[in-house]
Amino acid sequence: MSDLKHAVKEMIIQRLKLEGMTPDQIDDQAPLFGDGLGLDSIDALELVLGIEQTFGVKIEDEAAGMKAFRNVESLAAYIAEHKPTA
Repeated sequence: MSDLKHAVKEMIIQRLKLEGMTPDQIDDQAPLFGDGLGLDSIDALELVLGIEQTFGVKIEDEAAGMKAFRNVESLAAYIAEHKPTA
């Protein structure tokens, strides 16, 4: 799971062009929106696309997105649970 969390953090940094930030600087438990990483709704759309392209996982609706986008840990858990099997 730690490899997946690292991959999620790298995807967040790349998709949102968070220059100068490293995966180690993103806390697994910190909220992605608001006081944590400070993301907004535009960032959320970019992350939905990034998750589909990078991990092959679709976030089906707003309720699933709200649950998945709490923090890196919840996002990695959502991806692990919904990732297509090869």
